[in-house]
Amino acid sequence: MFEIIAIVAVVLALAIAAVLILASRKPDIFRVQRVTTVKAPPEKIFSLINDFHQWGTWSPYETKDPAMKRSYSGADSGQGAVYGWEGNKNVGSGRMEILDVQAPSKIVIKLDFFAPFEGHNTAEFTMLPQGDATNVTTKVTWLMHGPSRFIGKIMHVFINMDRMVGKDFEIGLANLKRLTEK
Repeated sequence: MFEIIAIVAVVLALAIAAVLILASRKPDIFRVQRVTTVKAPPEKIFSLINDFHQWGTWSPYETKDPAMKRSYSGADSGQGAVYGWEGNKNVGSGRMEILDVQAPSKIVIKLDFFAPFEGHNTAEFTMLPQGDATNVTTKVTWLMHGPSRFIGKIMHVFINMDRMVGKDFEIGLANLKRLTEK
């Protein structure tokens, strides 16, 4: 009986060591990015992102909890606009603040998560016009990046953050495309 317990303990210790070694090799910064091309001028897309009140029309996170509590403060839109949320396990709670705006090509947002896990990240949206005056398209990029603490690195051993969050970014970009190409 003692031998079985010893073998189980050694296997468990090796498994924990393997997870810790794998986690220690993960990068200190995570990055999730998705890109799409939209047949609309940057100004049309920019206005939907620059105003948190408009996020309900395109953000995939707005539909994950229909009872989510939202709060708006600061500026109505643009730099200084603040959006807070508190919801179920699918959305948790957090706060976003627009830190920098370069109309109509870039919006930088401070993104703070409080629950279910604390995290402090940056979201960036860029809208780069392409084509000519008669055939305007816009390359839209949604990027989120931030520090990856060791506990996060352990989670990344088991969860592919790029796949999990990237899927939502793809939905959001498709919604922006659908709304602005009308």
